[in-house]
Amino acid sequence: MSNRTARIDEIAELMVHIGRSARGEDAGAELTAAQWTGLRFFARANSASRTPSAFASFQATTRGTASQTIKSLEAKGLLARRRSEHDRRSVVFAITQAGREMLCNDPLRHLMAALERLPPEACETLSLSLSQVAADLATLRGCRAFGTCEGCSHYAADGGSKGGYCACVAADLAPDDIGRLCANFDQRHDTLPVPPLKTKRS
Repeated sequence: MSNRTARIDEIAELMVHIGRSARGEDAGAELTAAQWTGLRFFARANSASRTPSAFASFQATTRGTASQTIKSLEAKGLLARRRSEHDRRSVVFAITQAGREMLCNDPLRHLMAALERLPPEACETLSLSLSQVAADLATLRGCRAFGTCEGCSHYAADGGSKGGYCACVAADLAPDDIGRLCANFDQRHDTLPVPPLKTKRS
């Protein structure tokens, strides 16, 4: 086994371990693991992606299972349904004030606190790297990839403002839209920082 293969194996195992450790905090929590995932998704997704089908793809589950999770969150008053602005025949879901308050008790808060201890540049590199891994994994499995505007080929920043433009939906984006999860995400491959050149020591 090469050093690179061993390192990749180590990283994969570490990612799984971190995921299991973080989800282990769901025990005794107010919501199930699936409900927490749903609440986080609808809190982070953009308006066009807050649909049952998009959530099912994000959670890598069936439409029926995703719908049951959504119904349970709606029954608890944590999500509210409304007609889609993009397609009046379909519905989207928005997180309620009670849902936002529930997220203050998110079991992932300890993981988020650990990530906050990373240097800003390390956090940025990790974010970009994991976004690319998630997109590539979705491609390998033939699934829909999710991501945010900064790493998407459809996105163009507006130099005169903090907003931008999405070529996929042919619409301007408000600053609040930029960091939200999108089901129309198309991974750019020039988002990772270029590593510095190694110079030979004399």
